[in-house]
Amino acid sequence: MKIGVMGARGSFSEQAGEEYIRREHITDGEIIPLVSAENVLESIETGAIDKGIFPIENSNGGVVIEAVYAMAEHRFTVEKMFEIDIHHNLLVKKGVTATHITAITSHDQALKQCRMYLKRMWSTVDIEAFKDTAAAAKALSEGELPDTTAVIAPKQCAKMYDLEILEESIQDLKFNFTTFVVATASS
Repeated sequence: MKIGVMGARGSFSEQAGEEYIRREHITDGEIIPLVSAENVLESIETGAIDKGIFPIENSNGGVVIEAVYAMAEHRFTVEKMFEIDIHHNLLVKKGVTATHITAITSHDQALKQCRMYLKRMWSTVDIEAFKDTAAAAKALSEGELPDTTAVIAPKQCAKMYDLEILEESIQDLKFNFTTFVVATASS
């Protein structure tokens, strides 16, 4: 069973896909990282994947606008919705300290979920949106972003992309739940 997720390898959507596989006792699940909700829903329509998982709303960051726009453009069926608790982390290249950071980037939703933290701790650095939390971590690791950039991403991205965790659980709310949609092709 091919399960497409909105996010790169290491994303919260990949975690949601793994959680769905575990909860549903799926033994043949393969997670396909598709980065955007548009790609997930298009892949459902074309039959390239069996199910799609993407975030729709966060308890702090609100509606995932990108997903709403993609949903308006595609035909699909909502199989179910479920929540996972999201913990954001500030990741940097190895050896980079807080004094080196000139910019912080992540998916717009992650930036919203950390906005008070960013305002309180990083008011003097540039805050920039990126297409995905895990994709930002990968881009930093591969030198596509300056070494002076920090990214907000899942904890597992530190190991996956050879980055260091500068600070853990930086989201504004202790309990930071995101609702994910499991979508299938319309009959």
